[in-house]
Amino acid sequence: MKPLRKYSAEGVVASALFVVLILVLVIQIFGRTPLFTGPVWTEEAARWLWVWMAMIGIAEVERTDSQLRMGFMVEKLSRRARAIVFTLIDLAYLGIVLNLIWIGWQTIRRTWSNEAVTLPVSDAVLYASGFVAMILVANRVIRRLTGIGHRHAADEVETPL
Repeated sequence: MKPLRKYSAEGVVASALFVVLILVLVIQIFGRTPLFTGPVWTEEAARWLWVWMAMIGIAEVERTDSQLRMGFMVEKLSRRARAIVFTLIDLAYLGIVLNLIWIGWQTIRRTWSNEAVTLPVSDAVLYASGFVAMILVANRVIRRLTGIGHRHAADEVETPL
């Protein structure tokens, strides 16, 4: 299995959103000082950028298998048993993610006609972050299940003697 690339599209996008978030926050902070009157949209934009950054970041965490897990019980299992357990977990996880994709789509459709308070876009743009993130996560889980992606980091645990 080939090694992971250092950077992925998800990681680059989440990092870029973080940089933009910092810039918007700097504008917001200086806009609260006597230096100048800040634009009213910065608070809402910062919140939206934060949500998008976090949601896209979930896909990067999934790609690198960096999520928190309690593996002390699974570590005691043989390599084959661990593979079965992780496959079952991934299948359950994929089912949840597919349901979240459906919920995200329904939310986008329901909020399409709502306009944001200070930004000239639909509220659906904010809710689309969860929809997009879950599609990216589903892609990573499916790739792992089919062997296209990398294995779980926990698969690399040595079997106890």
